[in-house]
Amino acid sequence: MDMNREKMYHLGLSRDQGAEYAILTGDPGRVKSIADMLDSPEFVCSNREYTTWAGTLEGERVLVVSHGIGGPSTAICVEELNNIGVHTMIRVGTCGGMAKQVRAGDLVIATAAIRQEGTSQEYLPIEFPAVSDFNVTAALTPAARKSGRRVHAGVVHCKDSFYGQHRPEGSPVGYELKTKWRAYIKAGCLASEMESATLFAVAASRGLHAGCVLHVLWNQELKNEEAVHDTSHAAAAAVNAISMLITGSSE
Repeated sequence: MDMNREKMYHLGLSRDQGAEYAILTGDPGRVKSIADMLDSPEFVCSNREYTTWAGTLEGERVLVVSHGIGGPSTAICVEELNNIGVHTMIRVGTCGGMAKQVRAGDLVIATAAIRQEGTSQEYLPIEFPAVSDFNVTAALTPAARKSGRRVHAGVVHCKDSFYGQHRPEGSPVGYELKTKWRAYIKAGCLASEMESATLFAVAASRGLHAGCVLHVLWNQELKNEEAVHDTSHAAAAAVNAISMLITGSSE
């Protein structure tokens, strides 16, 4: 069997369709719009929650892949991308603000993630932190600032239950969820999402380089804040950061 043509079970990609760099996003519907920011974008394949497009930046092939919602599907995506040669990846996602200075439409660069989910525990001991790659984050910071949006960098909250966050009173352990939520805010946590801890944990386990830039939809700590759904600024930041990493430039 030609190992270069063997398809990954979930992504449907083979090593000869691979790349060294990838941009990840949860929603398959966002993949094409991100790929359109690359040169010569082309559809590659789609299977389950995983849709893949490819293009080039600075002459290098770059994949854009959806990873679905939550830790398990994200871990599979990162594992299989690693299997086909990807060593550097940036997640473009959405989040809800927690700190009051984080407002709808802002960008958050996740430097680390609170591991209030389960998938990372199958990769790292609980004492080991889920942190982004320094060089990837160093590229994301100036790339995000070019967007003209307000940019925040710091710790984010990663959980498994969307409704555990938004309707904790309906859960038998709602008291615990509420207490921890307040503690995270008091400690300076910026925002909440569902995949960063898994991304950082799998990357650490496999020797990969990972970063994460998030678009803030709203801040549930603020009353009557109107949601902002345009994620294009976060996507552009990831594309510009990948370009910087490929060329080795600092701005």
